Amino acid sequence: MGFIFRKSIGRGPFRINLSKRGVGFSVGVRGFRIGRSATGRTTTRVSVPGTGAGWQSSSKKGCLVPLALGIGTLGGLMAASARLLS
Repeated sequence: MGFIFRKSIGRGPFRINLSKRGVGFSVGVRGFRIGRSATGRTTTRVSVPGTGAGWQSSSKKGCLVPLALGIGTLGGLMAASARLLS
């Protein structure tokens, strides 16, 4: 069994995540969050609060908005999440 350490500190829409690999961060609101892990991987999460249903995408190091989605701007990502939720 491996050793696990993880702690999250949140202030408003910002969250700092501490783990054994280092420090990561994320920003967002309930139902939508973009973050960067301690290893440099970027994760985007969109969910329907209270249902447990949602979508998550991870990208390689160096990309804040996942290019695999074909979305180049944050506005485009918000529009895609609105389509997903409707």
